[in-house]
Amino acid sequence: MAEPRMPHPGHDVHLCFLENIGYLQPNLMEMGINTKEEYKNLVRDAKFFCKKCGRAARNDKNLCEPEKL
Repeated sequence: MAEPRMPHPGHDVHLCFLENIGYLQPNLMEMGINTKEEYKNLVRDAKFFCKKCGRAARNDKNLCEPEKL
């Protein structure tokens, strides 16, 4: 079986990737890992939205297909 690959460079910091790997899962919170606050910092005062998934982020580097709001 082939190794999983990122669809494009920088995808490991995109909001869709973070969601897909379970970044906001409740079990992380139970282990004392507060990813929710980190995620909020990525989306707070959003200036861009993703044309692919519709998510919004403060920085265009956190989206696959960013467009200014």
